[in-house]
Amino acid sequence: MKLKEVAQLVEAEFLNLPEKADEEVHTACAADLLSDVLAMRGEAALLITGEAAPQVVRVADVMNIRAILYVRGKKPQKKDIVKWATQRGIVLLSTPLPTFEACGRLYVKGMRCSECSEIEFA
Repeated sequence: MKLKEVAQLVEAEFLNLPEKADEEVHTACAADLLSDVLAMRGEAALLITGEAAPQVVRVADVMNIRAILYVRGKKPQKKDIVKWATQRGIVLLSTPLPTFEACGRLYVKGMRCSECSEIEFA
């Protein structure tokens, strides 16, 4: 699925790199805890998150995630984070939808979950 199709499906706006709208993404991971993102075994092309802290972009870079979809209207608050993501080639999108609805819409249209490792909680 192309990033422009992702944006259309979830009513998202591009916060940077609109020229990458035709880039393909086929897997996603939805997480607000960065430790969950770091625990992924499979490669996710799209991170769906409600966390807008600067560390999200850094973790995405480490994990080779190509795009971040912020849910519930969240956006990075600092312009230098958008600039840094742009320099790293990480596309940032923002949707007003909640996580559950954004994931559901993408799943119905063929987006699949990246393989995540099992995390045990005490």
